[in-house]
Amino acid sequence: MYTLSKVGLALAALAPAVLAQSSSADLTPVYSTLYPSASEIAAAAATAAVGEETSSVTGSAFNRFVVIWLENTDFDAANDQSDLQWLAKSGITLTNYFSVTHPSEPNYVAAVGGDYFGMNSDNFFRIPSNVSNVVDLLDYKNISWAEYQEHQPYAGFQGFNYSNQESWANDYVRKHNPLVIYDNVATNATRLDNIKNFTSFYDDLDNKQLPQWSFITPNMTNDGHDSTIDVSGAWSRSFLTPLLNNTYFMKDTLVLLTFDENETYGDQNRIWALLLGGIIPDDLKGTTDSNFYNHYSEIATIEANWDLPHLGRGDIDANVFSIVANSSDVAIESIDYSNIYNNFSAPGYYNDDTIAIPPPNVDAVNRNGQSILPAIKSVWSSAYSVYSASTASSSLTYSAETDNFASSGTPPSSTATGSSGSSAATTADSTLSTEVTGSATATDSSASASETASGSSSASSSSSSGAAGHLAPATGLLGLVLAALAMF
Repeated sequence: MYTLSKVGLALAALAPAVLAQSSSADLTPVYSTLYPSASEIAAAAATAAVGEETSSVTGSAFNRFVVIWLENTDFDAANDQSDLQWLAKSGITLTNYFSVTHPSEPNYVAAVGGDYFGMNSDNFFRIPSNVSNVVDLLDYKNISWAEYQEHQPYAGFQGFNYSNQESWANDYVRKHNPLVIYDNVATNATRLDNIKNFTSFYDDLDNKQLPQWSFITPNMTNDGHDSTIDVSGAWSRSFLTPLLNNTYFMKDTLVLLTFDENETYGDQNRIWALLLGGIIPDDLKGTTDSNFYNHYSEIATIEANWDLPHLGRGDIDANVFSIVANSSDVAIESIDYSNIYNNFSAPGYYNDDTIAIPPPNVDAVNRNGQSILPAIKSVWSSAYSVYSASTASSSLTYSAETDNFASSGTPPSSTATGSSGSSAATTADSTLSTEVTGSATATDSSASASETASGSSSASSSSSSGAAGHLAPATGLLGLVLAALAMF
């Protein structure tokens, strides 16, 4: 099991420069606001390229993985919803699937990157290009991928939000678009073209050129964020029913329908999740799976299915969905989740910029027996040597999979919300320039619910420090170290 020392977290806070200097790539994330005008959006949409990549890499259990996320719902509320109950008759309900923190954005980031790097808000964040994600793993084996974002105005849009152009209500939001938050996608034109809208989903479906991995996000009404579980449940049933009857879509496909987080923050952050698709045998339809899973399981499952290397983060020891683990000869760990709450984020750069982004574990082996992605190791090996040496003296560890900094329902000291506190590196994209220029002010999604009639908007950060998502430690760096040391 991959572990990080809690004392090591404190040491990392004391030595960000050491870690940064150990890698040739820049570790400093860029904060930015981006609100293009309506005319700028229209001009960009007229010339936007749309990726059309396909592939046929055979997996041990599935050849296509489709992830669909809904919003902010407690397990029982979703489990009792009639449309979701109807869908559950065709699949396997995962009864112990956990979100990794609150609020939305860090969960989306974690599900594709194996960490949320201390994020504890829905601000406009960018993760630097030396930090890898699931795309790097998929590209390693030439496995096609895409995102489909409902009502995103055009493929590759990087704006903070895009409101309904008639009612100006929330519609598309960047915080629910995980891959665009990573600079090694957003600054790579070829990759950026694969972040599409729903029109492209139906085009790809009709043309039988769906990618082998996709992440689907409904708009802010259909996902339940600005509506109710009945709305999101009804949308899920109406969206999935024709797909479940589509021979092309169903063939060798696994679908995960789940939520980003629960609604009641004081409770365990357990969310409803359902596996559907053509690989579900009839005798497992309408059944449940009580193994412990979390958002990192989404990455671990594709690693096991396609025998991929890992990112060196929360994906290393995350449980693989049993229907895939069984066909991949991967063991599932029994985990006591009775005291796992995951209600607050762990210390990290995005809530305290005195903490450097820690290196991924370049020496670890994942569930399917693979080592880290070679390109990640080449970038982070030196930094990991320094980091592991600084934490070697401590025997106190915690697992990224069962991270539980806040079982009491209150954040630890002045830092709040988290996962493993580690990251990964990119392949050849670390030298690409950014397409969005940074500014010192970050945006708060709650302050920018809609655009103005001209298509522009403004918002201010709710952060108490100058950078997005930072929490100001009560006693500065010393307070952070004491907080970290107080966790064990």
